Amino acid sequence: MERLKLVLQYFQSNSESISNGICIVLALVSVKLYTSFDFNCPCLPQYNKLYSLGVMIVPPFILFFLGVLVNRHTGVMMDEWMRPEGKRSKNPAVVKYLFSAMLQRALLAPMVWILVTLLDGKIFICAFSISVDPSLFSGLPNNTHLDVVKIMAKVPCKEDVIFRNSSFRKAVSRYVRCYSQAIGWSILLFLIVLGATGRLIKPCLDDHATFLQTRYWSNYLDVEQKLFDETCVLHAREFAQKCVVQFFEEMREGATLRLPHPSVMPEVQPEEERLHGITRQEQVDQLLDKWFHSKPELDVTKTSYRPRACVTWEDSRGKAICSDV
Repeated sequence: MERLKLVLQYFQSNSESISNGICIVLALVSVKLYTSFDFNCPCLPQYNKLYSLGVMIVPPFILFFLGVLVNRHTGVMMDEWMRPEGKRSKNPAVVKYLFSAMLQRALLAPMVWILVTLLDGKIFICAFSISVDPSLFSGLPNNTHLDVVKIMAKVPCKEDVIFRNSSFRKAVSRYVRCYSQAIGWSILLFLIVLGATGRLIKPCLDDHATFLQTRYWSNYLDVEQKLFDETCVLHAREFAQKCVVQFFEEMREGATLRLPHPSVMPEVQPEEERLHGITRQEQVDQLLDKWFHSKPELDVTKTSYRPRACVTWEDSRGKAICSDV
């Protein structure tokens, strides 16, 4: 139970962890979809390969675009790529890092689907049983009026009457399944070796300090966007509350409604004021337009050296002292 709590806390810690969790869930969903999918081969020479390749290729494309859609890095990357430069210069390395992170996570579920289909072998048997040379196996049914191509196309259909009490179908299926599993394990081994090689070689080829800077600013863009959205929600709530209260006050003053005195309505404390002097729709639209076209510089010195608010008083010797409030 404690380990489960730690895993949940990790996935809730930041957006990158949430993206990892979503991609893992998509990968598990792809496995569950395949195991629950009832694959029935047409067993017709002109349709076997088309249907099988469609089942092997189309779902990975759907899972890939779904992974792109739910990945938060996609929105952050597109915002950074499409925004006007304004007062803040663009860093192509950050966009490249976000694209790489998005692509890696989006490819997880499709690769899991492809590997599961190859290791299972049913789809591969349906697609390529026609390509097998029947002379390699004994027991080819010869009591039918079908040509060899149609007989080989019916290999995936074990319930077909022409393969009753025949070991030919099992031999061909086992032969094609071995090829399918060999390809699946080869792809898995290649991906593992590629990932391990990338981990080992990347620190030698790239400047680690530059990589840390790129990762820092990519995380900054994510956090900045989240904070901006949260601040917009707070401001919109405060703006809406004041507009509603003002409306009912005007209605009360016009004697069209008998409402309680405004003093009983919830008042916003000065320290919770979030309008920041932005009190009209034109001001809000202008502020949002300025945020998009001219984001503020990445410089907090003005905030850091803002004059302190203090109360001045004199000590017993008449010396002025400033005390922070």
